[in-house]
Amino acid sequence: MTVKNGEILFIKSVKDGIPNRDPLNDSDARRIFPVEDGRISLSDVSIKRDVRDFVLDLYPDGGADKKNLIFVQERVNEKGILLGRKSLAELITKQAGKEEEAEEDMKGVLLEHSFDVRTFGIVYSVKPKFHLTGPVQFGWAHSLHPVNSQYVQGTVVMPSSDAKQNVSGEGEEGKTQGTIWTSYTVPFAVFIMPAVINAKNAEHTGMTEEDQELLLRGLWQGTQHRQARGRGQQQPLLLLHVEYNDPFYRIGYLEDMVSMEPGVEAWKEEGRQPSSINDIRIDLTKLLETLEKNKHKIARCRIWCHSSLVVVGDISAFKQDLW
Repeated sequence: MTVKNGEILFIKSVKDGIPNRDPLNDSDARRIFPVEDGRISLSDVSIKRDVRDFVLDLYPDGGADKKNLIFVQERVNEKGILLGRKSLAELITKQAGKEEEAEEDMKGVLLEHSFDVRTFGIVYSVKPKFHLTGPVQFGWAHSLHPVNSQYVQGTVVMPSSDAKQNVSGEGEEGKTQGTIWTSYTVPFAVFIMPAVINAKNAEHTGMTEEDQELLLRGLWQGTQHRQARGRGQQQPLLLLHVEYNDPFYRIGYLEDMVSMEPGVEAWKEEGRQPSSINDIRIDLTKLLETLEKNKHKIARCRIWCHSSLVVVGDISAFKQDLW
């Protein structure tokens, strides 16, 4: 079946970490709103990496017919050199057994065998150059509330290198102690991220309904899968996918129809910020009303929800079992 025009809303939380750091701001949380606004953000690049890494681990050999190989990944050769676009493309053609076909039609081979090329598009800057806009385009993920990051430090027991002794038998300064680390962290934050699925672009890249379902699963389980100390404890909370009958229609700005309770003013009055999922509720009332008004344009609507999340609004008609 062909992919329909659609929209996605993804809400996730993070504890004790920062999923997407800003290298231009001492690796603190990204802030694309004014500081006084207080919200922090995650880039679409970090979200797509969660999906790619999940698919890469789920199908390390590409799965059936080698359809789910990953083009954009961090890969090194036997000499420890990081592979670029050309080498990564050649790796896919080799894994798929399509070296000869790729000599005449590299774009066709990548579209057939690379999940992320079909889904997210590609910029191939190696001759013959080509560019394809992906059917799935993510927006930035923004926190639903102001967030204060904290600057913390600690000590690693191990020294950075082996300690050497001088003639008196004493260790050289700076080598006998553990390494001091410093980092920014966020105690708790809830993010909402929108995305669109363009049916016509899906026709151009050959994105399938199977790709779409893998994407949705990758958003949920990929968030749980790609964990690291600095990224914090991440948990998907709610995922909505709505499909439209009209390939040129979408409601748009669904994220603006979702709010978190208590609101910003309530937290300011209390002089604190939410610290766990137990402190919040997600209000979908306006969104559900909008979906009802546009139901003649909607082919299907599905919602996946974490069991601990309190939702304002009746989502029972759309609720799906988690993966």
